[in-house]
Amino acid sequence: MTTLITGATGFVGRHVTRLLAERVDRVRVLVRPASQLRAIEGLNVDRVFGDLRDKSSLAKALAGVRQVFHVAADYRLWAKNPDEIYENNVVGTRNLIDACREAGVERFVYTSSVATIVVPAGERLPDERTAARLDQMIGHYKRSKFMAEEEVMGAVAKGFPAVVVNPTTPVGAGDWKPTPTGRIIVDFLNGRMPAYVDTGFNLVAVDDVAGGHWLAAKHGRIGERYILGERNMTLKDFLVLVARKAGRAAPRMRLPYAVALAAGYTEHFFCSITGREPRIPLEGVRMAKHKMFVDASRAVRELGFRPTGVEAAIERAVHWYRYVTNYSPPRRGGEDAPDSRQAGGEDRVARSASPTGRSIKDRPAQCFGRTDLRGTPPQRGGE
Repeated sequence: MTTLITGATGFVGRHVTRLLAERVDRVRVLVRPASQLRAIEGLNVDRVFGDLRDKSSLAKALAGVRQVFHVAADYRLWAKNPDEIYENNVVGTRNLIDACREAGVERFVYTSSVATIVVPAGERLPDERTAARLDQMIGHYKRSKFMAEEEVMGAVAKGFPAVVVNPTTPVGAGDWKPTPTGRIIVDFLNGRMPAYVDTGFNLVAVDDVAGGHWLAAKHGRIGERYILGERNMTLKDFLVLVARKAGRAAPRMRLPYAVALAAGYTEHFFCSITGREPRIPLEGVRMAKHKMFVDASRAVRELGFRPTGVEAAIERAVHWYRYVTNYSPPRRGGEDAPDSRQAGGEDRVARSASPTGRSIKDRPAQCFGRTDLRGTPPQRGGE
């Protein structure tokens, strides 16, 4: 049986691809011609070039396919042209569903997001049954994912064999882009995280998210959705863990939400003029107003989902960023390690330690070289 994966070069998608390459007979990945393919190098997968927005390119990708993992998504909290987000996430999903129907696909696992689940008033944690409306979605990314999930559920009502997974906040090695969560880690390692906002989210190891996709394909019920998450955690506690793994001091100053919101609006205004991507996306600040804590127990009960631990995943992420940036930790470890700025920045990520003296944000991804996604440098002869 041939399995098709979209989004194989993304953070979650590459982990799903690697897992499936070990477990199914034949894996095919749909990639754009301009995609960076380093994430799937060395894997026994077939590559088909196409675009979800181009229906004509999907028939070839789906020839002989019986199972599809639709992981691809345009995960941006800011875009100069927001229409691109809807075209990729909504129109692309609709096109793929139509093509899958024509190809006779027997199983379709759609990677949605916990972003489609609204935090309710009161003390009950939201779960898969929590009702939400489009007008409750903050920003273009959330709205597009909500609309894409509606496309899937609408198809299910007409007999389409789809299961939905809603990952929370994945963390781990191999976050090349990086995602907003990876950006938090990068900014912290680069000494750009002097304060934190009182917010929170549910964290999960990206390896576990990949495993959850496999379980959803095997045991998930058609038309149901499953939150793939593990631990509810405040941003402050998350940064403490990152600091502990990096051997640095965690930020101790809490930034009032009103100040963060004002900064977000200010940068949004200037970036709308310059076209430059903001370091503080307004949508991200608005999302941070409410802690995105959820109840992820359904996947445990119904799928047999068993997360392995976010602390180890955070450690893998920190270790991985150290490798790709030539980062050297300070001599004294622990949360009370001296701040790099007090020592002239000797341990600042990819500045003094890097031959180029440039941060991960400044360095082109091609310069990083190949890296094992679990956080260890590749050995000779490949990964």
